[in-house]
Amino acid sequence: MAMRSSTATSLLSRTLRLRATSSPPLLEPSAHRLPRVESRAASSGGGDPSGEEPAPAPMDSPIKVFSDLRGGGGGRGGGGAIDAGGSARKPLSLWPGMYHSPVTNALWEARSSIFERKMDAGGNADAGPQTELLTKRPAQSRTSIVYKFASDDILREQYRDPWNEVRVGKLLEDLDALAGTIAVKHCSDDDSTTRPLLLVTASVDKMVLMKPLRLDTEVKITGAVTYVGRSSIDIQIEVTQVDQDGDVQSDPIALTANFTFVARDSVTGKSAPVNRLSPETEREKQLYAETEALEKVKRRKREEQKGVLEKGVHKLGAEAERLKALLAEGRVFSDFPALADRDSILMKDTRLETSMICQPQQRNLYGRIFGGFLMHRAFELAFSTAYAFVGQRPCFLEVDHVDFLKPVDVGDFLRFKSCVLFTQLENKWQPLVNVEVVAHVTRPELRKSEISNTFHFTFSVGSDALKNGVNIRNVVPSTEEEARRILNRMDAEGLFD
Repeated sequence: MAMRSSTATSLLSRTLRLRATSSPPLLEPSAHRLPRVESRAASSGGGDPSGEEPAPAPMDSPIKVFSDLRGGGGGRGGGGAIDAGGSARKPLSLWPGMYHSPVTNALWEARSSIFERKMDAGGNADAGPQTELLTKRPAQSRTSIVYKFASDDILREQYRDPWNEVRVGKLLEDLDALAGTIAVKHCSDDDSTTRPLLLVTASVDKMVLMKPLRLDTEVKITGAVTYVGRSSIDIQIEVTQVDQDGDVQSDPIALTANFTFVARDSVTGKSAPVNRLSPETEREKQLYAETEALEKVKRRKREEQKGVLEKGVHKLGAEAERLKALLAEGRVFSDFPALADRDSILMKDTRLETSMICQPQQRNLYGRIFGGFLMHRAFELAFSTAYAFVGQRPCFLEVDHVDFLKPVDVGDFLRFKSCVLFTQLENKWQPLVNVEVVAHVTRPELRKSEISNTFHFTFSVGSDALKNGVNIRNVVPSTEEEARRILNRMDAEGLFD
């Protein structure tokens, strides 16, 4: 996700005007609602025939997730032709999100209602920016999603992996969509005379999967704003699932994720201030204080890094010794391959790569390729890399902090390159495999390639595979550049503390 151009601005305006005429928004603009996304088998019918104003929606009015497969026969017999373009939600070709998961689709439709109200009232990209900041409570943007896997066969099939667990890559896509919806709700001023902000995923903190997500019971994800800076918004999301035996004493939290979004003016592209946050509950105040302290630590580290070259003579000497030690085994592979350790493997021999042209169906509301899609693709390549390396199905444990450095546009040639960076074999009952995935935005006509994202995933191996004597090799670098990447990653993991 990134700043959009004037072309993206006009595309958003035209798309939202078309959407506003096709179907009503699925999320009411109540600031106090705690919406819940749930799956259902069919869409609801038309409006109230009496013409009277409908009653206000209840507090837990859900964002609808459409998991049904609608036929195009129009109720006719089996011999009727299927209309590939038939849909009650046209124009699909102009509406981002329809080609992603049903949850992403529902979240983006809910998010769009904020923009649609501005468009219906005459607001557009030529309208002025917000002039008065509001103070909002975390509850005003809190949003929940419930995946009813146990009762919805189609939704369960859409998220099922080959081992009957939830596809983590698809869930990462939903988490980013949920965080973006929460950010939009917090930044909304309900004023049709101001233009909406452009919200960009700046980073995702480390996400740790505490337990596998099953498909035989409900999964719930809930998120809310925890902290705001001048133009940044921090959002925490929790994924919960009760244990199979229904034990209420066990911790239901399976995963916690922290997203940071930054706000940009949709016309000038410059940073824009966002609404303030007023935490109410003790838990909200605690999260606000913790995030504020973490932001101060990050700023201090950035300042310290500026002075590394001034006082880094001894550090460079120590790093040279570490590089030498890491490269020692790689030299044996190069100079004496017959004598190399059979329990080791060169990093270059663990590489996998995939490439794609970014299509219009993969864009977000602003016309760019959204961060959840990139995380989804990176995870699945990392999983494949670990699978090929171990020889057994890997178990996902965590994804480290991710910074979104460069925008990815429709039409870009995107290349994902992965490798096993290093392994940690000290704990024989939970060996760790660290996989790096680098996303490159490549422009062949300009002979140019830039790194958009670098992802680091950690996997382990199931206990059954360990009992059967699976052997995980040690990964060694063959070049100084590879050795430096390993050292940087180990330092980030705190393995040399």
